[in-house]
Amino acid sequence: MGIDKKGGGNEKKALEGVFAPVEEALEALRRGDFIIVVDDEDRENEGDFVVAAERVTPEHINTMARVGGGLVCLALNPKRFDELQLALPVPNTSKMGTPFGVPIDAKDVTTGTSAYERAMTARWAADPSKGPEDFVRPGHLYTLRAAEGGVLRRAGHTEASVDLARLAGLYPAAVICEIMDEDGRMARLPKLAEVAKRLGVKIISVNQIIEYRLKRELTVRRLLQRPLPTRWGQFTLHAYEDTITGEVHFALVSGEVKDGILVRVQKGCVVGDVFGALTCDCREQLDSALWRIANEGGVLVYLSQTPKGEAFLKRTLGHIDPEELWEDDPRYIGTGAQILRDLGVKRFRLLTNIPRKIKGLEGFGLEIVERVPLLPRPRPENAEYLKKKRDVLGHMLGPIEEGVENEGV
Repeated sequence: MGIDKKGGGNEKKALEGVFAPVEEALEALRRGDFIIVVDDEDRENEGDFVVAAERVTPEHINTMARVGGGLVCLALNPKRFDELQLALPVPNTSKMGTPFGVPIDAKDVTTGTSAYERAMTARWAADPSKGPEDFVRPGHLYTLRAAEGGVLRRAGHTEASVDLARLAGLYPAAVICEIMDEDGRMARLPKLAEVAKRLGVKIISVNQIIEYRLKRELTVRRLLQRPLPTRWGQFTLHAYEDTITGEVHFALVSGEVKDGILVRVQKGCVVGDVFGALTCDCREQLDSALWRIANEGGVLVYLSQTPKGEAFLKRTLGHIDPEELWEDDPRYIGTGAQILRDLGVKRFRLLTNIPRKIKGLEGFGLEIVERVPLLPRPRPENAEYLKKKRDVLGHMLGPIEEGVENEGV
């Protein structure tokens, strides 16, 4: 049977044809051209100009200041940042944990303020022959430290720009600048598309970079394989380590892996799975999936996640922001796909209510032959949560009535 991949919900859609292939963006960086990198291709988040540090010119800096209007910064990989001794002497208390370092100037500049001198400073920072003694602190070019592991660890513009420079075969450093709208607010996707068209530059998203890396880099390794008797039946437990984050993920396999096998990919929820919270449907979905897989044969991939302070409290209280529901996060989709490939799963039936999860997994070379609904029974405690999943994220749920088993769509 066919698969219904339509997504409901009222989420904003990316403008058709805006995003270029990653390969085209990499070629642009090699030529010394600008590109624009957007936080998220579905939610119209912020965009930054990006140019490789070793290719940056005064004209680039001028355009960033004139058209972008944001803060011009130098993003460096962790090794180079530490080599140049750029750590701030005070704790980082910024809301987003933006990894700022000490601003610098190249030693041979005058004031360091001009576009010419900031471009020179960036090029020096991308020159391995230059050491900390070749720079003046504080200076006029702000520095940023990319997280170890790049976008697979932190999906920010800093990590995206450094990853792109490396993937382009250039020194892993980039000059970036936020793009502002005329009203002084951050420019969103429609405006960014106008800027890109006017300047003739490529736009890509951070999610594209994540997917590009996960398709080409193996980021999980199997730790163990052993029998696991459970209350649902007998499984074989496989444990995997994420080599970027250190998280441990699990796969429970019932029977033999074969064509058309039943598969569930689920991200862990401590509040629901462990404590049995009624404010979400995570434990209910986990139990239902394990019961079906134990009876029919199949694979459940369980992706671990340790919730951070405020997110943990929101889940406990049931105050879930739809944007915190992870379902199409390419980092987890990609990790799940790598685990399935390691187990020999290629064509399968997917237990899900999420059309975008189908698209996401298929983007990693897997073939989904059927979507199998996994529908909840709404309760007073989780009815609003389920409505958010349906109305905001497009989960394929039908009318949500408390105490009535959902029939889906």
